[in-house]
Amino acid sequence: MADVSLKKRIWGWYFFDWASQPYHTVLNTFIFGPFFASIAAVYFLNLGLNEELADAKAQALWAWSTALFGIIIALTAPVFGAMADSTGRRMPWIVGFSTMYVVGSGLLWFTDPAASNLYWMLASFGMGFIGAEYALIFVNAQLPALGTKEEIGKISGSGFAFGYLGGVVSLILVLALIVEQGNGLTIIGLEPIFGLDPEQREGTRATGIVTALWFAVFMIPYFMWVREKPSTAKRASVPQALNSVMISIKGLRNKPSLATYLVSSMLYRDGLNGLYTFGGVYAALVLNWEVSQIGAFGVIAALGAALFSYLGGFADRRFGPKPIIIFSILALIVVSFVIINLSPTTFFGVSLAEGTGLPDTVFMVCGVFIGGMGGVLQSTSRSLMVRHCDPNASTEYFGLYGLSGRATAFLAPLLIGIVTHVSGSARIGISPVIGLFLFGLILLIWVKGDGESNK
Repeated sequence: MADVSLKKRIWGWYFFDWASQPYHTVLNTFIFGPFFASIAAVYFLNLGLNEELADAKAQALWAWSTALFGIIIALTAPVFGAMADSTGRRMPWIVGFSTMYVVGSGLLWFTDPAASNLYWMLASFGMGFIGAEYALIFVNAQLPALGTKEEIGKISGSGFAFGYLGGVVSLILVLALIVEQGNGLTIIGLEPIFGLDPEQREGTRATGIVTALWFAVFMIPYFMWVREKPSTAKRASVPQALNSVMISIKGLRNKPSLATYLVSSMLYRDGLNGLYTFGGVYAALVLNWEVSQIGAFGVIAALGAALFSYLGGFADRRFGPKPIIIFSILALIVVSFVIINLSPTTFFGVSLAEGTGLPDTVFMVCGVFIGGMGGVLQSTSRSLMVRHCDPNASTEYFGLYGLSGRATAFLAPLLIGIVTHVSGSARIGISPVIGLFLFGLILLIWVKGDGESNK
């Protein structure tokens, strides 16, 4: 086959973000996550709990589950990365993890609205989620080969922007055509297509199948245009991979900027994942939004993320990633503080008029900044990691980056679960994300903007 141009390789790499984004946008944050929380809350209500405690129990269940998925990823991602680097091949791993993505998301169709198979569906969601996160680590490791240090920020930002556009398009399609509202119609007043039964929530459940098909179709440009160097012909070895990871971790003592950055990003990315994971759940449990309303909120948030990520790529190229990361974290701290002080009847402790739309409006605005600043934070964080990365072991380094992002991925859900349980409030339960953002921000003081080479 003829050589693929660099431009096509970059566009093929972009298509991974486009293909994979619906798992995070449609399933995790705005459609399936809130749907799961709502049916779990009804399940706990039927066990005799009052509404607030049932909501808290449902949020805690989602929190414990996402914490477990994070632990699994944290313990295994660096080892898989080292094994891939030793063989010089990433594609077989990406194919395998992509299969997990497709199977896990497709199985969500079988979710029982009466909540009889909650834990089986959590396991299915976890399979797809873990597959998506593993694949992302390997795809991120391909970024250093796509441009110079100065170009990486723009490429990373454009990739995230393209991915968020994919999230917007997929959200609009499912909201307009298949996801039912309380009246049995979609958000534009149509009956769900293909004869999907609103009473059985088949439109909402079908988002799992749509996500699987979306990924399978739009990964085609990725597999056609992204090429990797020839294999080293070495066999992947778990003991050798573990030894390589331990050497890399020990070597962090001589790389203080990288070591500090991994810890810093571990904390603030965990805070961001907490906002992403529980934003839609918060809207369902605290503001009592329907799934279709949460989906519309998701469209607005994803549009903000696409625009901000694209502009953030240019800002990264102009100022470097570190200042943009700091600004993004500060903005997210403010947004989190606003959300925690928002309820259907009060805003920062001030009682609101009955029937006011202010809480809904404020939360929509917050959604723009969560999506926008979150998109910028992710793209610039990936760019700063490239500046600290050894190109000859990029998958292992991004495995460490994945480890740092997932080593405490259980922490935000765990803290949210604990605070929600102790306070008995889904609203107060979100508060730990502020502490994670603050600690991550403080540690950035010791991180060099150009990596270890920045003396």
